[in-house]
Amino acid sequence: MAGTSQAPLRVGLLGYGLAGRVFHAPLIAATPGLRLHAVVTRDPERRQQVRHDHPDARLVEDVDVLWRTPDALDLVVVATPNRLHVPMARAAIAAGIAVVVDKPLAATGAEARQVVDEAADRGVPLTVFQNRRWDGDFLTARRLVEGGELGRVTRFESRFERWRPEIKPGWREKAGADEAGGALFDLGAHLVDQAVQLFGPVRSVYAEVDRRRPGAEVDDDAFVALTHADGVRSHLWMSAVTPQLGPRLRVLGDQAGYTTYGLDPQEAALRDGGRPGTPGWGEVSPDRYGLLGVDGDLRRVPTEPGRYESFYAQVAASLRGDGPMPVDARDAVDTVTLIELAHRSSVEGVVLPVPPTPAR
Repeated sequence: MAGTSQAPLRVGLLGYGLAGRVFHAPLIAATPGLRLHAVVTRDPERRQQVRHDHPDARLVEDVDVLWRTPDALDLVVVATPNRLHVPMARAAIAAGIAVVVDKPLAATGAEARQVVDEAADRGVPLTVFQNRRWDGDFLTARRLVEGGELGRVTRFESRFERWRPEIKPGWREKAGADEAGGALFDLGAHLVDQAVQLFGPVRSVYAEVDRRRPGAEVDDDAFVALTHADGVRSHLWMSAVTPQLGPRLRVLGDQAGYTTYGLDPQEAALRDGGRPGTPGWGEVSPDRYGLLGVDGDLRRVPTEPGRYESFYAQVAASLRGDGPMPVDARDAVDTVTLIELAHRSSVEGVVLPVPPTPAR
């Protein structure tokens, strides 16, 4: 386990697909105090990519090697397909290694709660990669909501929409409950988490979850309505079949509203080889700033720079004894539980109450 030594914390990364290659590895490498020590992947092309991207990282074919030598690592990052999140997280916890799990933590709330309880019982730090908490538009919306500039918020609208009419090969498009594929798990895990972060516990869930593309095995188009305990209603859209995109965020209060369009630029920058710390990182141009006010009296408000790097900076600080992990893993249990209820609501065609959350 990590201590107070100032030597870089050694990180083992499980998986070098989209999540591992585009998000985790670059952010780990860019974080002072962390060192990408080992990458687990058997795929020959991905192994070659690791050698190119991170030549100092050790390549490992069999993850069991890591569990047999737990003292060689301070942190494990699970960036595998979703079906492996739970077994890999539990193995890391059993080995006594702090662990970051990509979202969603699990395919069911019960499994997610089991992982969180095991980590707590063994005293192993656990957190979940909810990077969209550090999107610039979300940071700006949060500041406006908490600062009272919108008045009393009544409605929150949030969208992750795409135009991908052709089905791409890969596990995200495969059926099977353990795969946790589809738009609701993939994109909804972000949207639900953001809504709960802004407006707190949810009282009821209603959803419409569909498969629109010919041959689709999993949902590719979904709408989720959350009614929060404080009365705010969050309307969330996630889709791969949207030829015209709606606002990314729209927050409506009794004094003003706030609307933004377009995605945070950090993902695209990471895909193109960008890294935190480069000039303009996380910034959007003034013409993409969100609009604040009332129709007839609108003004553009600068969007806060996005900062995905804050996640791993806080992980490193926490492992050295300085503050909590960036995402409370129990939040991830709530998110998965709400996604489960959304799937059930769609099947049954009803609004479902949210069971009380066990005391923390």
